[in-house]
Amino acid sequence: MSLTAIGLGFIVIGAGLGIGLIGKGAMEAMGRQPEVLPKIQTAMIIGAALIEGVALFAIVLAWLVDK
Repeated sequence: MSLTAIGLGFIVIGAGLGIGLIGKGAMEAMGRQPEVLPKIQTAMIIGAALIEGVALFAIVLAWLVDK
């Protein structure tokens, strides 16, 4: 159980860092080129959704393996 908890913690931390880096990069890009804001926002939202999906899949998989 404790190894699963540690693994789940790493999954959550990794997803949070990934989404944070996406947000950071998007804000820098929007600051440099405000005219492409809609394209950057769309790419940022899609990327964040994919990271959340993979993190959720990994959490469910870790939970199922632990059972």
